[in-house]
Amino acid sequence: MTVSISSPPAAPSLAEPDWTVAPGLTPYPVALAEMERRASAIRNDGAAECVWLVEHPPLYTAGTSAVESDLRDPRFPVFAAGRGGKYTYHGPGQRVGYVQIDLARRGRDIRAYVHALETWVIATLADFDVTAFAVPERIGIWTRLASGEEAKIGAIGVRVRRWVTMHGFSVNIDPDLSHFGGIVPCGIAEHGVTSLAALGCSASLADFDEALQKRLGILMNSLVHR
Repeated sequence: MTVSISSPPAAPSLAEPDWTVAPGLTPYPVALAEMERRASAIRNDGAAECVWLVEHPPLYTAGTSAVESDLRDPRFPVFAAGRGGKYTYHGPGQRVGYVQIDLARRGRDIRAYVHALETWVIATLADFDVTAFAVPERIGIWTRLASGEEAKIGAIGVRVRRWVTMHGFSVNIDPDLSHFGGIVPCGIAEHGVTSLAALGCSASLADFDEALQKRLGILMNSLVHR
């Protein structure tokens, strides 16, 4: 399978990024190669920034802080991701967003970028009546179950190469949550995972994508020459 996102001529300064939704299931190595290619094009050739939304076949990814003991049952392929963080799962029914932004033009503040990603995803989830939040001492996007327990509904993981961002976020729309049982998600064993479907929301990936795009200004406006 070959995926190529076109790199148009240099975009006007601080224009909105390209927005692409990949059809079908994108193999993880294809995604890694495309992110590397696009990062180089943004930095060296003036290509537009981009948001690339994908689904992956079932797989686990290992971040730079992954601990082998957190890989409990490697029932799916495991890939070294190059992003920060530990192990996470990707699979059908989960929206993965690869966000490639030129922080050299947008403030050179990685912490502010991660916070902006979190805020963008949290605001989008609110459109589906899900109250989500970030927890300073934990990675990811969290919500509360009817029991009052906290559960993870989204993951954040980034890499920055020459001030161009790579990787981004994932949100559980309607994946098979049992697949998370092969790992300790993000190294946090004391809390479970959930999804929009598990919370009683029937939204589709397309519904979530539309809401994400409408809320894109939350991300971009947070980063303009901070």
